[in-house]
Amino acid sequence: MRRCAGCGQRKPQRELLRFAAGEGALVAGRREPGRGAYTCRSLACFERASQRGGFARVLRQHVRVGPELRRLYTDVTHG
Repeated sequence: MRRCAGCGQRKPQRELLRFAAGEGALVAGRREPGRGAYTCRSLACFERASQRGGFARVLRQHVRVGPELRRLYTDVTHG
């Protein structure tokens, strides 16, 4: 079980998307090294985590959140 950095709900790992810090930027991927931050598969949770500092809190460092990561959520919901 993992906790969403946006809404705080606990869900099985396979139901969440994983992010890690790579050279000061947020990177998506299950196999990225280091601490991982998870969000539900909804854009609202991703935006809440990025706006309210959820990623920085979980990863224990400040990270840049690139706008290209939003595409992960539109791809997930539409196929």
